[in-house]
Amino acid sequence: MKIYVVQSFNEDGLENVYVGDDSKKALSLKAADFDHCDALFVEIWEDGEKTDDFRLLETSEDDEDELEQEA
Repeated sequence: MKIYVVQSFNEDGLENVYVGDDSKKALSLKAADFDHCDALFVEIWEDGEKTDDFRLLETSEDDEDELEQEA
């Protein structure tokens, strides 16, 4: 089972803001959802080992509209 750990980054360091197995929830979070958050980072853990990590980038509504028009 994959576990998603979402970390909020600010000038004071990192704080876990979500830990769970719901990938849609983990990947839908935005920095604006949390106080004093400059960026969100995701770690993916499987069988006790970290298998991936990345910065969670946010797309603007304009970008989403553009992608829908291309489809």
